[in-house]
Amino acid sequence: MHKRMLIQAATALVALQFFSVPVFAAGSGGGSDQTTTQCKKGEVWDKKKQKCVPPKEGMLDDDSIYDAGHALAMAGRYDEAIAVLSLAANKQDPRILNYLGYSHRHSGRVTVGLGYYEEALRIDPNYTLVREYLGEAHLQIGDLAGAQQQLMEIEKRTGKGSREYGMLSEQIDHFMRS
Repeated sequence: MHKRMLIQAATALVALQFFSVPVFAAGSGGGSDQTTTQCKKGEVWDKKKQKCVPPKEGMLDDDSIYDAGHALAMAGRYDEAIAVLSLAANKQDPRILNYLGYSHRHSGRVTVGLGYYEEALRIDPNYTLVREYLGEAHLQIGDLAGAQQQLMEIEKRTGKGSREYGMLSEQIDHFMRS
């Protein structure tokens, strides 16, 4: 099992070298000191060395992988986000699964994205951001009832005042008007 994970990580690292990957890393200064570093093609940000370096197996912790994958996904660089997120040691981290789902969904692989969202919710049923994105995925495939179900689940967990509730509710309203 461990050998298979190492092979998967090595494969992902090789694939990563074909992408230009900007990695956004939090500075070591306690949270408010954010630094953003643009790494050239085939390099990643190394927090310890405080510079861009060629990736090596096991060099990035899962929090750094999540941060980089999240930033890439939000920048619309979905295939690069998938390559980075696939490096995570903990393949059951709901945050990683969520943004794998998000990136696949936005790349047009909605069914693949649904699988990642479902796995993330199996691990953490209270992760409402996954529920918001899952609801949006249901709308993408025309499943209004599925989206409304996720909206009700978000309401049960956080109420109608949460960001996730508001975002999905707005998407559902837009879907129903179109």
